[in-house]
Amino acid sequence: MGTVITLLWLAILLDGFDLVVLGATIPSMLADPGWDLSAGDATTVSTAGLIGMTIGALAIGFLTDKLGRRRVLMFSVLSFSIFTLLLAFTDSVALFILWRFLSGVGLGGALPTGIAMATEFRPGSKAGSASTTLMTGYHVGAVATAFLALLLIEAFGWHSMFIAGAVPGLILVPALYFLLPESPQFLRMKGREEEATAIATAYGLSTEDDLDRRHEAEAGTGGLAALFRPTFRRNTIAIWGTSFMGLLLVYGMNTWLPQIMVQADYDLGNSLGFLMVLNIGAVIGLVIAGKVADSQSPRRTALLWFFLSAVFLALLAVRMPMIALYVAVLLTGVFVFSSQVLVYAFVGENHPSSVRATAMGFSAGIGRLGAISGPLVGGLLVTAGIAYPWGFFAFAGIGLLGALIFSTSVTLRGRGGEKAATSS
Repeated sequence: MGTVITLLWLAILLDGFDLVVLGATIPSMLADPGWDLSAGDATTVSTAGLIGMTIGALAIGFLTDKLGRRRVLMFSVLSFSIFTLLLAFTDSVALFILWRFLSGVGLGGALPTGIAMATEFRPGSKAGSASTTLMTGYHVGAVATAFLALLLIEAFGWHSMFIAGAVPGLILVPALYFLLPESPQFLRMKGREEEATAIATAYGLSTEDDLDRRHEAEAGTGGLAALFRPTFRRNTIAIWGTSFMGLLLVYGMNTWLPQIMVQADYDLGNSLGFLMVLNIGAVIGLVIAGKVADSQSPRRTALLWFFLSAVFLALLAVRMPMIALYVAVLLTGVFVFSSQVLVYAFVGENHPSSVRATAMGFSAGIGRLGAISGPLVGGLLVTAGIAYPWGFFAFAGIGLLGALIFSTSVTLRGRGGEKAATSS
């Protein structure tokens, strides 16, 4: 079990690399006299990667339910690594945008596949901690990449960052091939009972799932259409809307928090310090959220987390002593970043095996549209000169809206005092 979660955690770490790498390299790319890159081109590069991730999450999530978790995860990591490596060796802006888009497609499939697989290796009441444990890799990857940029860019140039991001993925693929088993629930769904039983026995799992048994007929062979059948329709709409709001908050805050604080007349050093503390809070929040979700269910915990995100985001608009402000930023990070991860945990816990990865992929894919929108919303507020305090109030409203949308969801797997819904 530990080997499986570790391998999946390493795959998700690549997503954390991708979050930070452009922010770390674009200043050097713009200043490179041998590289004709404009600010507009840099924006296009960033957007191309996010669009690629959106497409990857939607398409590869669907393929995962058809072809298997293990095979699709290996393809995702391999394609991301190859195209990221190509970024280091191109002198064409057009090709750079293309490689960035294609690397995003590969990486976009890794997150939903990894969380679906982790859910199936830590099933039932452990769905919350399975998702949050994986997502600590995302933030560790982001922090590690930022430190790596300090070591590599000045000494070896911006190209070295893309080499550093690609090589671990190329090493990880053989490890996935030799050490990562297929999900026994997927094998059972495909009628490969002997293989499913052997893997389940080796990892102390059960191939029987009450949720699969109750909803297998309606889920059918999976696909997007299954997500809009009566049992799943209500949750599908709630998950998509909440995922959009959740990643809008994550990317909006990560992109614009320092600049909003500069507009609030804090010095740049403290403004960057707030961003670091925000992400430290994210790691702490993921650990806490996983434990609470295992005890109380991902749905209940996500509702509370989105509400508290709104509270602390609004609180950041209030003038307070510096120490108190750092504490408020830390607590904001605790709730904002793990809110969306709890939605993933809910998806994994409340969908049968035949549609789990498809549901996860569309949750991540629609969420990526929010990720694109977050920086745009923040940018509009900053440009208008009203990011402080109205930016925090706007993001608080988005958090509250996420809670309201998610409150329309229903639990399909009964646990923790929640009655399972049988129809919607």
